[in-house]
Amino acid sequence: MTPLRFSPMLATPSERREFGPGWLLERKLDGIRALAYRDGPTVRLESRTGKQLAPGFPELAEALAAQPVRRFVLDGEIVALDEHGATSFERLQRRMQLHDPRRALATGVAVTYFLFDLLRLEEYDTTRLPLAERKRVLARALRYGGPLRYTEHREADGPAPLAEACARGWEGLIVKRADGAYQQRRSSDWLKLKCTAAQELVVGGFTDPAGSRAGFGALLLGTHLADGRLRYAGKVGTGFSTAVLHALRARLDALARPGSPFDGPVPERAPHWVEPVLVAQCAFTGWTEEGRLRHPRFLGLREDKEAREVFRESFREDQGT
Repeated sequence: MTPLRFSPMLATPSERREFGPGWLLERKLDGIRALAYRDGPTVRLESRTGKQLAPGFPELAEALAAQPVRRFVLDGEIVALDEHGATSFERLQRRMQLHDPRRALATGVAVTYFLFDLLRLEEYDTTRLPLAERKRVLARALRYGGPLRYTEHREADGPAPLAEACARGWEGLIVKRADGAYQQRRSSDWLKLKCTAAQELVVGGFTDPAGSRAGFGALLLGTHLADGRLRYAGKVGTGFSTAVLHALRARLDALARPGSPFDGPVPERAPHWVEPVLVAQCAFTGWTEEGRLRHPRFLGLREDKEAREVFRESFREDQGT
């Protein structure tokens, strides 16, 4: 029998700031989106792309297997929290590349699985229920503690408290229609309001290292246009440890191609081109008028997102102030 599988509902980037009754506000988390499946003794933890995550996060699989509910499908985000309670994608990177349970636990990086939606409970499909009802059932159905947390929410009533969220070190807010069903696609029923400029970008090439630097100089990045063409968005040369420079260079060399994957010229001397399949998460201060990243910094590779899904997200540079 083919295992049950859902596609996650995705939020739409938005600059809207006023929300009346009928909308719920949740904390935006910066980690790995994960769907959890349990069918009796069997527990699966899958990324957005269907990658199996349980071997790299054995404490989460164990906590899910210990639940009193024997059958469920849950939606949530796996994160690593820093000492201030803020999500750290850079810290999470130390766990994302590991698939051996013992090595994953030996890193000492604690992870938390924030659960925010319920897609199935026992034999019942809950996706057609209103979100507010799904969250009420989710809050009661599971035992929380250890690495499992319920994602709290508040009802919207006027301006979204984005500045307050940013001051607390959050990534932003997710605003959801309280009466909305769960849609297995990107939807405007879920909106994401971000505190800082950060998004995924496609790696299309790299430059040679200079001086004593190892691996490579900078990654050449792009985003897709609506018609599928890859537009150059600039380069990132900071945020890499020496170990990451060496490991990433090996992956880049294996993806070498003779010609540029970008649509249009790339103003770099003697670049090396690669198949545009790797997705990098970068923080930056905004976009230039030419559509290039301003002061980007590499945070890590996203193994849970397909390159074809990467488009430029909107960002208001004054939104967190």
